[in-house]
Amino acid sequence: MSEQIKVPTMAEYMAQGKQPDVLFWVGCAGSFDDRAKKITKAFVKLLNKANVDFAVLGTEESCTGDPAKRAGNEFLFQMQAVTNIEVLNAYEVKKIVTACPHCFNTIKNEYPQLGGNYEVMHHTQFLKSLLDEGKLTIEGGQYKGKRITFHDPCYLGRANNVYEAPRDLIQKLEAELVEMKNCKSKGLCCGAGGAQMFKDAEKGDKEVNVERTEQAIEVKPDIIAAGCPFCNTMMTDGVKAKDKEAEVEVMDIAELIANAQDL
Repeated sequence: MSEQIKVPTMAEYMAQGKQPDVLFWVGCAGSFDDRAKKITKAFVKLLNKANVDFAVLGTEESCTGDPAKRAGNEFLFQMQAVTNIEVLNAYEVKKIVTACPHCFNTIKNEYPQLGGNYEVMHHTQFLKSLLDEGKLTIEGGQYKGKRITFHDPCYLGRANNVYEAPRDLIQKLEAELVEMKNCKSKGLCCGAGGAQMFKDAEKGDKEVNVERTEQAIEVKPDIIAAGCPFCNTMMTDGVKAKDKEAEVEVMDIAELIANAQDL
């Protein structure tokens, strides 16, 4: 990647005595996982295209504490959370957008009781707001008429009742949205939630991500759309396990929109 992507930090804004409209919380996956970095880049390209005044914390951002909390280490979670809240409050952050539903859920629902009160949006909600305000336009382009199924991330859908924003975006691509038998409030976990991402599965007959991928393949999609870096990994592994890599792609919603824009 030789192209330069403009990503200012909060420290740079502070040095100029300015405040961005929104803080982009990148998250651990979006910062360090090679696949998820592509989602981060796609989202940033869209933010720049829409002339959004945003910044990131950069090296001052650390894990929200979601995996620690889900794994039962409340003490570690509170240490991580309070550290982040002190940084966010020092910068007087009001609005946060993130491409990770785990970060979204934790900052939105669990930081307030520790003194962190912010308006928090998932990137699909934020992209939809940019469209509604006319700051971004979507051309169907290469996805026109493609069959796309959306896998609901647990922490976006069932935990926070956000079902329509990602689907609205898929339909704006002039794609054919096809639903799996388990969708929306009846969605099925990709298998990575509750810190399962970082440990081996318990003994059983079948991996959860394979079960979920089979549900997706049933509706014969060209693309499985995801809105979470962990779901992306699990569904991609599922597609590999079913030997469907040549037929089915797993893409984040931000990537679909950025590609349709030729960004």
